[in-house]
Amino acid sequence: MDSDIRSSNGRNIIEVIRTMRPELRKSDRKVADVVLDDPRRIMNATVGETAALAEVSQPTVLRFATAVGCNGFQDLKIRLAQSLAFGTPATHSVLLDTDEPEVIAEKIFDYTMTSLDWARSKLDKTALHKAIDILAAARSIVFFGFGASGIVARDAQQKFPLFGVPCGAELDSHQQLMVASMMKEGDVAFVISNTGTTRSIIEIARIARDNGAIVICLTGSESPLTHYSDVALIVETLENTNMYTPTISRIAALVVIDILSTSVAMRRPEGERTRINQMKRQLSDMRKMQPI
Repeated sequence: MDSDIRSSNGRNIIEVIRTMRPELRKSDRKVADVVLDDPRRIMNATVGETAALAEVSQPTVLRFATAVGCNGFQDLKIRLAQSLAFGTPATHSVLLDTDEPEVIAEKIFDYTMTSLDWARSKLDKTALHKAIDILAAARSIVFFGFGASGIVARDAQQKFPLFGVPCGAELDSHQQLMVASMMKEGDVAFVISNTGTTRSIIEIARIARDNGAIVICLTGSESPLTHYSDVALIVETLENTNMYTPTISRIAALVVIDILSTSVAMRRPEGERTRINQMKRQLSDMRKMQPI
């Protein structure tokens, strides 16, 4: 339990309670159910009122608060308020087999917006500034990723006019190894992995760094990948079902790529920005329906 408490620090307490609920004592689960059912009510309740709602003793309520990593009942209420500030609790967005399409749509929108708010609040602004400085000074940029992270890498590569230098996206493991082996000083290896534990991606970061390239990683948490990176952009999203997590993490990563490419583009000389605007106008004209 001690390790669970340590890992819950700083996380959305509603998500912590939902995740830990199966491991709690039977009486503590009663308190958990009351909290998850109406967190706003508990946020304004006393220990005695919470105990009455859960049909347990007051010491059980205090024990529950400690079990989920809070420093007492008051700390639990504060963290509930912080969680609710991010919008609809993610716990209420879990899909049910009985949900109608309109309910599924509402839950996915709610969960996506809540999770993006959470990611925004956790993003290290110092690391973000460092990454922008590095990308703005790069001679070339190569984005590396597999699977869902490969989609992010491809999206980043398509924004190369904004970055202002040659950009590549490598999704094949053999090609990644070859490209990383040929990188050198002035190049930037931008390595994307939500888990940060994929062995081959970690190896790519190591090889690129050993060859003189600067390594920026985009990952979901502190992980082995961050130890092989010069700058780690940790984009933490709320934990939920396996159905949600890959999509949410990808959306959050795409948002960060937009932040980086836009920030770098805004540092470019006026002449280059004018050319970018001209390019966008030409693209817009090309997409318009031509008369038959």
